Amino acid sequence: MSKARFPHAALLAGALCAWLVLPPAAAAPQPPAPAQAQTRDAVAAYESGRFDEALRGFSTAARQGNRLAQFNYAMMLLRGEGTAAQPQEALVWLRKAADNGMTHAQYTWGDLYERGQLVPKSLEEANRWYERAAQGGHVQAQMELATNYFTGRGVPRDYAQAFAWYQRAASAGNGGAQYIVGSFYERGEPGVVDRDLEQAKIWYARSAAHGDPGALAKLRSLLEETVRGRAGM
Repeated sequence: MSKARFPHAALLAGALCAWLVLPPAAAAPQPPAPAQAQTRDAVAAYESGRFDEALRGFSTAARQGNRLAQFNYAMMLLRGEGTAAQPQEALVWLRKAADNGMTHAQYTWGDLYERGQLVPKSLEEANRWYERAAQGGHVQAQMELATNYFTGRGVPRDYAQAFAWYQRAASAGNGGAQYIVGSFYERGEPGVVDRDLEQAKIWYARSAAHGDPGALAKLRSLLEETVRGRAGM
């Protein structure tokens, strides 16, 4: 498999490096310090282009149960970095990382099932993995799950579930989710959320702060309506 075909390969030395600096309270218990140190050294080797060294380091730490190493090792096996590509072995380690509680690995499984990449396409299975990751706080998984509930993709359409997951992603700071939550409040949804223009303004403002021009336009429109309404009183 070429590097370009796998959508998550670029995350190896980017988003996953951030996992190393999470405070202890934000992550589940990990193996002893040696595995964590080996993983850090392997990340540094990877970023320096020393793929053979990185692969060995990730392999060693992965076998000691470090989930970041398990995920990174899977990605290197998949991309064929420091070794010949081994997609099936990569899936083994990706599954270990997911079962070890790494939400990004769980999200990746969902994405693979949704795309039908390396595994048979299954929207139902994709949503099961997205939910596991979403429950663990993975914001992109929350967005995917919310959208699938909203559209009825692989799950029965459920606006209440969609709103709940969009709201969790919005509360975590996702600008797109904040816009959608604002739109729910702007129009209201029977049985889900009452129309509340003040809440709509709040969420549009948060989304606009992320640079969303549509949210800014919505916010301005609602503020202008408020001014006109007061002037007409």
